[in-house]
Amino acid sequence: MLHEPTKTKLYALKLNGMADAYEEQRAQSRSAELSFDERFGLLIERQWLWRENRALAARLSHARLKQPACLEDLDFSPARGLKRAVLDQLSPCDWVQHHQNLIITGPTGCGKTFVACALAHKACREGHRVLYFYAPKLFRTLSSATADGSLSKLFKKLAKIQVLVVDDWGLVKVDERQCRDFLEILDDRHGHGSTIITSQFPISAWHEVVPDPTVADALLDRLIHNAHRLELKGDSLRKRNAQP
Repeated sequence: MLHEPTKTKLYALKLNGMADAYEEQRAQSRSAELSFDERFGLLIERQWLWRENRALAARLSHARLKQPACLEDLDFSPARGLKRAVLDQLSPCDWVQHHQNLIITGPTGCGKTFVACALAHKACREGHRVLYFYAPKLFRTLSSATADGSLSKLFKKLAKIQVLVVDDWGLVKVDERQCRDFLEILDDRHGHGSTIITSQFPISAWHEVVPDPTVADALLDRLIHNAHRLELKGDSLRKRNAQP
C-alpha cells in the first residue's frame, strides 16, 4: 500500500491539512462512495482551511493584543453608548481598506480596550496586519529607539502595519521629542494605514497632552478628520465584574 509514503510526502510538502484529511478519508468507509473529484475537492478545502488558520494564528501572535476580544462578545447595553449598528458597519473592515482611523473615548474601565482589541481581532481575521501598543510603552519604545539608533527602523516597521492600536492615549504626558516622533509615525501612515486610538479623555482635551500646540494641531489633523468615533459611557466594567 502506498498510503504511508503518500502521507509522509504530503507532510514533507507542508500540506498538513491535506495529509490529515487524506488519513480521515481512508478511515471512513463512506468516502469510497465519493467520486475522485469530490474526494480531491475535500482534500483541497482542508488544506486551504489549514493554511488560513495558521496564517490567522501568526497574525494574532504578531498583533500582541492585550485582550482576547471578539466582536461577538461585545456588550451592547444601552447605558454603555455602544451602538450595534455602528459596530455592524465597522465589522467588514472597510475602514481598513480606506485607511480610516477609529477613536474610542470614555471613562476609565468602560471597556475601550476590549472594543479596540475586538475590532483589531476582526481586522486580523480579515487578513490585515495588526500591532497593539499600550501608549506609555510606545513612547518608551520610541525613546529607546532614539537612544540606540534604531528609530528609523522602527518608523519603517510601524509604517507597514495596516492597523496600529495605541491604547490609553493621554494617560501620561509626553515630551516634545516623543510627540514629534509620534507625528512622524502618523504622517508615514496617513493614507496608507489605519490607527485605533483609545483615550479616557475627550478629543477636546488632547491638546493638553502635547507640549507644542502646532504639533498638537498636526496630530489631530491626521487622526480625526477621517476617523470613526465611538464614545463609550457607563460605570467601570472592572468594578462591576469584581462585585460578588
